[in-house]
Amino acid sequence: MSTQVNRMTGKRILLVEDERVVREALRLFLSLDSHTVVEANNGAEAFALFCAGRFDLVMTDYEMPFVKGNELALRIRQVAPRQPILMVTAYSHKPNPDNPVDAVVRKPFDSEQLRQLMAELLSQASEDTEVISASGERPG
Repeated sequence: MSTQVNRMTGKRILLVEDERVVREALRLFLSLDSHTVVEANNGAEAFALFCAGRFDLVMTDYEMPFVKGNELALRIRQVAPRQPILMVTAYSHKPNPDNPVDAVVRKPFDSEQLRQLMAELLSQASEDTEVISASGERPG
């Protein structure tokens, strides 16, 4: 019996990664599931893009120039507390008050594990949106 990974497709994702080769590999991976990917090569650029647009998921590295991934997450949480944020990093950083991401995936990652985690985060975000739509108010 095979287990099928729950996939969310066609989402708008802000991909933040300073290493061009890794960013391109992640973009290709995300495009396989028909996601629209907006790329940034550092946290400062990513925050400007985030403020100018709407994203279903932010996927960020930790170690980057100018603004690190945890600093980007802190800034995003100030303007969008419920924004799903996934950190993909080679470092062992866990979600905590200084790193307010929803989840962390270590590089190198298993693609099906990453898809499953993305689906969980996007599903939670969809539930929040349904609450907003049903009540007419933003929770939190």
